[in-house]
Amino acid sequence: MSEKILDLRSDTVTRPVEGMRKAMFDAELGDDVYGDDPTVNRLESLAAEITGKQASVFVPSGTQSNLIALLTHCQRGDEYIVGHDAHSYKYEGGGAAALGGIQPQTVAFNEQAQLPLESVEAVIKPDDSHFARTRLLALENTQHGRVVSLQYLESAHEFCQQHKLALHLDGARVCNAAVALGVPVSQVTQYFDTVSVCLSKGLGSPVGSVLCGSAGFISEARRWRKVTGGGMRQAGVLAAAGIYSLENMIERLEQDHANAIRLQNLLAAAPGVVVRSDWTQTNMLWLDLDENIAQPLRTKAAENNILLSAEGSVCRLVLHHDIDASDVETVAAVLNTILADIASQTVEMPVSKPLAAS
Repeated sequence: MSEKILDLRSDTVTRPVEGMRKAMFDAELGDDVYGDDPTVNRLESLAAEITGKQASVFVPSGTQSNLIALLTHCQRGDEYIVGHDAHSYKYEGGGAAALGGIQPQTVAFNEQAQLPLESVEAVIKPDDSHFARTRLLALENTQHGRVVSLQYLESAHEFCQQHKLALHLDGARVCNAAVALGVPVSQVTQYFDTVSVCLSKGLGSPVGSVLCGSAGFISEARRWRKVTGGGMRQAGVLAAAGIYSLENMIERLEQDHANAIRLQNLLAAAPGVVVRSDWTQTNMLWLDLDENIAQPLRTKAAENNILLSAEGSVCRLVLHHDIDASDVETVAAVLNTILADIASQTVEMPVSKPLAAS
């Protein structure tokens, strides 16, 4: 049993490292709603520079970042096209529809984590009062840990220009994508009108995201941040963590990617699971599970101080800076033992007796 808790449920569980904590403690503060917090202002300038955009706005969460992007891009009765399993559609409470009257139109992701552009084109609404107005295409990179190629992003950019659509990136883990591709973040984000970047996942901040775009767009999005309750005061305490993340935590994401590959290799022969090896492109490992083993796997792992997400027929393991190479060895040893134990157990079914003749 591991003596420390090894939490692989998500990279949102990371804790601030010592240098980040010191930066937060020493942060110069002001009132951000008045625009007077110098640390927030510095974070927003840094995020804009890294993504190659004119401006950015600091918000409490990735959900709010995507929401205010949608509220700024679209009016009530407009539509955005989005992946059927995309975070902004499936996992953010339906905020665009509930709060903005914005209709989502879904398209299925392919195995390359892309929305096929011919499928997108097929659902763009004609200019007719019977239909919602299609305004925006929203993509993800990474998508369930999978990296979307630069070639596809360039094609999507050209497609949106042709069809007069705006292009938004839910780039919660765009830094993982950039590291995996071996390019600066700006080379990924250059194709998008707006980009949401999460600071509190693999980059290790305790809270926060930034929405990046043109100066005019971000000015309007800042109003929506206020409307949706995201105006913060002495937020430099949090922004300092974000600055530390952007300056110190991007390059080290490569270690998480390597640990994911190592864990994949160590679990490749485990009974009762099939590793989606093609999906292990960044810091996520996906396992397809035999029937009825998710709950015992999750329970027995927790008994050994390992926390993981296993539901139905799928288990997701997420690597981050709190899980080092030796922890990977521990996780693999424990999970292999648990899976072997589950596989060895047989359930004796009662033998049916023939009904007595009446």
